[in-house]
Amino acid sequence: MPKSMLPSEKMTPAELRSSIGLASIFGLRMLGMFLILPVFALYAEHLPGGANHTMIGLALGAYGLTQALLQLPFGIASDKFGRKRVIYFGLILFAIGSFVAANATTIETIILGRVIQGAGAISAAVTALLADLTREEHRTKAMAMIGGTIGVTFAASLVMGPALYQFIGMPGIFAMTGVLSIAALAVVKWGVPDPLVSHFHADAETNPARLGDVLKDIQLLRLNFGIFSLHAAQMGMFVVLPFALRNTSNLDINHQWEIYLPVVLVSFALMIPAIIYGETRGKLKQVFVAAIATMLAAQLGMAASMHHFWGIVAALILYFVAFNILEASLPSLISKLAPTTAKGTAMGVYNTSQSLGLFFGGAMGGWLSQHYGFSAVFMFSSGLMLAWLVAAVGMRTPPAVKTRMFHVGPMDTHQAGQLSRHLGALSGVMEAAVIAEEGVAILKVALHGWDEQGALNLIGETT
Repeated sequence: MPKSMLPSEKMTPAELRSSIGLASIFGLRMLGMFLILPVFALYAEHLPGGANHTMIGLALGAYGLTQALLQLPFGIASDKFGRKRVIYFGLILFAIGSFVAANATTIETIILGRVIQGAGAISAAVTALLADLTREEHRTKAMAMIGGTIGVTFAASLVMGPALYQFIGMPGIFAMTGVLSIAALAVVKWGVPDPLVSHFHADAETNPARLGDVLKDIQLLRLNFGIFSLHAAQMGMFVVLPFALRNTSNLDINHQWEIYLPVVLVSFALMIPAIIYGETRGKLKQVFVAAIATMLAAQLGMAASMHHFWGIVAALILYFVAFNILEASLPSLISKLAPTTAKGTAMGVYNTSQSLGLFFGGAMGGWLSQHYGFSAVFMFSSGLMLAWLVAAVGMRTPPAVKTRMFHVGPMDTHQAGQLSRHLGALSGVMEAAVIAEEGVAILKVALHGWDEQGALNLIGETT
């Protein structure tokens, strides 16, 4: 294969610019959701209607409901009306919702603002645009940039939320997220290139025709239940945790970042070796199951420590270690277990499950806190974790593979099938699919020692 035809090891400047720009859009949107988590409950109790914890939970979780309902339709709409148009529309909705919440004087109006925020469900459209703007061999790297941005945004928000609240208050935080959403419009317009060609990508978008296959896949259902439970527990926790920290320490709402900062730093330091071990040694299931068990211990620890500050801190460390491992592992497991031609669909269902978990956790956490007390929220979350642990133990061990993607030349369906079979027969290739209409070959290959040169030679014959 001529050297000029080999896939580049590096992203082009345009690909890097697109990836950074779109990752920042994700980060800005998630910032608007995460910043309020550590402080909202304490702020809301002083609003008319805020004494009812059920309303606090609904305000926190309402975002997830409209997000779940609209993110798949928005992704499909982006195929028809254009990626950037859908993203503009979603960002404007998010900004409107932010300003409604910023000017709210009752908990009900904040719930309305959160519903509108969630309606700006641009995740699928952003992912599709990223797929349009990156070559196949760099798409996984670009998606990882988005995932990393979300993780860093969550950790930073726990520290930034209380600090910002001290200076601009909750209305200021909501207004700031609205302004950032408007600024994101400029990033999309001038910071992200327009795609030369926009088409469907099986690895990044939801195919309605494959929804049935994904929804019947027991292995994927286990993971969907997992992300639902993980984020339900997260949202339920932040209905009551700010109150528990205030009641058991001398730190007011403006200084609770002093608790979150060391906890988050310690959890990251413990999480990274576990992820590396699981991915490089083919022990992802063992690490994954251990993280769920740790999360169960954290929830039980929270339930038992609602009146003991250091017990809460210890449980928080366990929680964030487990949360970070699980949040990083779940997308990797989806990629390893989903059919190569339905990865985008599997991720779409996964993301919808996550959003539903946010809504369910907020609503249930608020209701349980209101009627049965703080500990009931964590006992409920413990039940979710126990059910997930049982499901995860029975999960098929994920293959120790990574996904590689390559551009292929024009071919018909018969030729694509032949190339798929030849690629699948190469040493170290566990699964291969060539999608003629997209001009892409998607391979699941062994972590080390697979016949990459053989694949390049076969693919080179088509270009």
